[in-house]
Amino acid sequence: MASQDELKRRAAERAIELIEPGMKLGLGTGSTAAYFVELLGLRASKGLDVIGVPTSEATRLQCEQVGIRLTTLDDDPYLDMTVDGADELDGELRLIKGGGGALLREKIVASASERMVVLADDSKKVEMLGKYPLPVEVVEFGLGATRAIIEALASDAGCEGPITVRKIADGKPFRSDSGHLILDCAFGKIPEPELLAEALQMIPGVVEHGLFLQLADVAVIAGLNGVELLESPDLE
Repeated sequence: MASQDELKRRAAERAIELIEPGMKLGLGTGSTAAYFVELLGLRASKGLDVIGVPTSEATRLQCEQVGIRLTTLDDDPYLDMTVDGADELDGELRLIKGGGGALLREKIVASASERMVVLADDSKKVEMLGKYPLPVEVVEFGLGATRAIIEALASDAGCEGPITVRKIADGKPFRSDSGHLILDCAFGKIPEPELLAEALQMIPGVVEHGLFLQLADVAVIAGLNGVELLESPDLE
């Protein structure tokens, strides 16, 4: 039986087939995206001419280690494709992302791309989003008030559950690459992702949230029975 890591690698191997010479790529963050970056670096070492925009400092370091040329959205504001993982995805390719704390940069890069390709093993596919805690990136100032407003508006959207500040091993708050805090919202279920996303966007202390809606075009999902390509209903 294939391990979860093996399934992630299989998804990355299939996604590599979508890459064409000359592409400008957004490069995601997390364990699944790391497999893709590793394979892309191998292709680049054999002459594949691509250039990437990393979505985190961790991905930037990996790109430098494997020899992928890098650019920025300041120099190249339009990308051909972003390849990234997901913490959850449903049948409409609505995603929860941000488990690695890079949701702000991931969403900026994905929004600058012509297409977004999501890599996942089949354990990430769900009927309803929400079992994985929803990350919400917030500014530190007014944290208590921001959390209270999130609780109230989320409740109006049918979502309730504990909201906690993400911490690192030593007990200090986790900080994103942009210096913000992350609130992990353990709602259990998000019956109306669009309604919740709209509510979160109204809160001044919220920088960004981990609901990626109408961004993913294709999901490459690896399971024990092979690799499935799932297209967004918006493409049909």
